[in-house]
Amino acid sequence: MTETDTREAPSRRARGGRAGNQRRGGSAAIRQGPWERIVNTDHPTTPLRPEGVEAVHDAAMRVLEEIGVDFLNEESRAILRAAGATVEGDRVRMGRDFVMEMVARAPREFDITPRNPERRVHIGGADMVFVNVSSPPNAMDLDHGRRVGNIEDFRNFIRLTQYFNCIHLAGGYPVEPVDIHASIRHLDCLFEKLTLTDKVCHAYSLGAERVEDVMEMVRIAGGLTHAEFDAAPRMYTNINSSSPLKHDFPMLDGAMRLARRGQPVIVTPFTLAGAMAPVTLAGATVLSVAECLAAVALLEWIAPGLPVVMGTFTSNVDMKSGAPAFGTPEYSRATQMAGQMARFYGLPLRASNACAANAPDGQAMWESANSLWACVTAQANIVYHGAGWLEGGLIASYEKFVMDCELIQQMAHYMKGVSAMEADLALEAIREVDSSGHFFGCQHTQERYETAFYTPFLSDWRNFEAWTEAGAIETPQRANRIWKDILAEFTPPPMDEAIREELASFVARRKSEGGAPTDF
Repeated sequence: MTETDTREAPSRRARGGRAGNQRRGGSAAIRQGPWERIVNTDHPTTPLRPEGVEAVHDAAMRVLEEIGVDFLNEESRAILRAAGATVEGDRVRMGRDFVMEMVARAPREFDITPRNPERRVHIGGADMVFVNVSSPPNAMDLDHGRRVGNIEDFRNFIRLTQYFNCIHLAGGYPVEPVDIHASIRHLDCLFEKLTLTDKVCHAYSLGAERVEDVMEMVRIAGGLTHAEFDAAPRMYTNINSSSPLKHDFPMLDGAMRLARRGQPVIVTPFTLAGAMAPVTLAGATVLSVAECLAAVALLEWIAPGLPVVMGTFTSNVDMKSGAPAFGTPEYSRATQMAGQMARFYGLPLRASNACAANAPDGQAMWESANSLWACVTAQANIVYHGAGWLEGGLIASYEKFVMDCELIQQMAHYMKGVSAMEADLALEAIREVDSSGHFFGCQHTQERYETAFYTPFLSDWRNFEAWTEAGAIETPQRANRIWKDILAEFTPPPMDEAIREELASFVARRKSEGGAPTDF
């Protein structure tokens, strides 16, 4: 930090509010749950015995010691060489003692605070946060079908991200707006994201200019000095290894830039068993752990105590076609195994709600239900692609976004646990009703009937005759109506006008300078 940085004027605090009447959890479109902290009260599922965890750990350490990982970034190799690692060309080998010393520096839990402090999220422990679908090149709805992503679809998905209280982070682009040139796309996208939401934002690690621009825009939107921005997590990035055994230049460059400013990094190897990883789940997990910890070791050497997250994206492929498969039994087990390894290393875990379906149909929902259940039972802390993902991540679906949010809300309600206090045991109600009555009208029920059970906003619980008389509207069609109602009533969260103008001025200046370099 320079002397100039430390002498900035007091920050202008950005007052963040919430769109419409979402603070109370209700709206004209739907009645949704409130913005609240989601805590997983159950014990995790553990496919691996303790000796299996040790075996996976030992194998991952042997990969790092004996085989090594390619770091396609000269600066990162120089840093690791100085730290004592063996560097030969792009290949880096590091000892397990060094790796474990670096991993031990990372905090088990941390907070990220966006421009609206009420939207602060807690990462780690038993907490779960959900992220919007991120990075599909295409959008889809029932009215217009599948199409290449554009800025209006981008804005709409950001509005849905802000609206739903069960979505906690505005992660990567919910759809890629390819109608904006890549050199300035990040500027327009972050301006829309920071003005249409007040939730935690993300930067793609795709070039120095993009990363630096996003950090500056998040700082401006928060009304923060440089010192205040650097003092606590305000945003994050997610980097992927190029499996097998590679970390590429821009991902490492972006991660190191965020690390030097204290901003969290999620490291997520993309390991498809049978394709970019061994066909066995144990082997795929070994590769994933090794690739993740190699980057974590680098980042913790650069910035001791940096908040990092172990990411998992291990699934299988269809061995007939080579196509990725998601929401499978293998995906569930691999996610649970990753949870065991993350707890072994004392790191938070990122997993995903993924499916391979091409439409918001039964396959989409059973695969997503399997994926989300895997996240819950693995005790994942961050669930990427929480709402809207189709076609293995190639489509952002409006209807699927709504359907997923219904499922997430049900999972969140499930995780609230069960109370067994005296009043919950209901002995007096049992005595009152005895064997000849019913519980609908007893006092115990009357005092609790409005809050006793989860109330869905999407499911239709009417019998067949009543459902038919009402038009026999199926779930995707109901979701289609809901997202339209949400967009019609959406109100952006407030932002100080001076901050908005400063943000717009920054975007205009960077556009005039050419934005980020591209190949076209």
